[in-house]
Amino acid sequence: MSQSPIPTFDISEYTGTTDPAARAAFVKKLGDAYREWGFAGIRNHGIAAASIDAAYDVFKAFFSLPDAVKQQYKVPGSGGARGFTPFGIETAKGATHFDLKEFFHIGREIPRDSKYAEIMQPNVWPSELPEFKTIGYGLYESLDSLGNVVLEILATDLGLAPDFFVERTYSGNSILRPIHYPPIPDGDVPNVRAGEHEDINLITLLVGASAEGLEVKSRKGEWVPFTADADTIVVNIGDMLQRMTNHVYPSTTHRVVNPKGANARAPRYSTPFFLHLNPDASVGVLPSTITPDNPSRYAEAITANEYLMERLREIKLV
Repeated sequence: MSQSPIPTFDISEYTGTTDPAARAAFVKKLGDAYREWGFAGIRNHGIAAASIDAAYDVFKAFFSLPDAVKQQYKVPGSGGARGFTPFGIETAKGATHFDLKEFFHIGREIPRDSKYAEIMQPNVWPSELPEFKTIGYGLYESLDSLGNVVLEILATDLGLAPDFFVERTYSGNSILRPIHYPPIPDGDVPNVRAGEHEDINLITLLVGASAEGLEVKSRKGEWVPFTADADTIVVNIGDMLQRMTNHVYPSTTHRVVNPKGANARAPRYSTPFFLHLNPDASVGVLPSTITPDNPSRYAEAITANEYLMERLREIKLV
């Protein structure tokens, strides 16, 4: 079991019962953890280990393809919203060195006559790996469903209707991002594979947090390793939810460092799912989170897509 002070919870305590008292107790536990850490582990989440393993196998197969082949799946002018983004592009806000990773983006499949079609581009799928689409999008849908359960719990914790967030994310521009961190070469390259940052979106669900390297910054400013158990999905608060909750839920700074010892020269793979609001949903402060002790920190609302574009420019993706 993980020895991190960041807690891990059995979500079946909520999903596996209809008892109001038991559900309320779980809502309070999870809500308190997010108020303190902005991070928590979720186990017994219902996503089969075989499905996760199959996804990692096909993602690794893609990253093993020749660079010239992978480059065919880079979508010009998209800001990396779909398809492949090569090594050396994304740079954490304020960082002087790009992140040491390459990644692939899978987005929501929507009808091309949807009002969001101009914003949410079609996916691209590697023809070299015909199973990539079925396996990759299957994991996307599983994480989207789990994210909805977490959002229902958080809405309840905030005193909102349980479907408050789900009603605003059913067509969200959510992204599944398989990431490959190649072995770090010798030389004066920084020992941080992904610079310290906060996520842009509502919540993030990380599959594969059992690999060493994830560190979370505590309220005391200390870096706390969070190497979760293999059956655990790490779920953290993003900046959109921090803004909507007036910082009741903090979007905690985190990074990915190079592990010590023999693992330092091995590749690392991870797969976060960035759950987003519908593009035209408001990222305004919820009135219930404004109190005399916590006055509103944001004067104006902004749509989710406007906020996303603003942040993507900061990290050099657009």
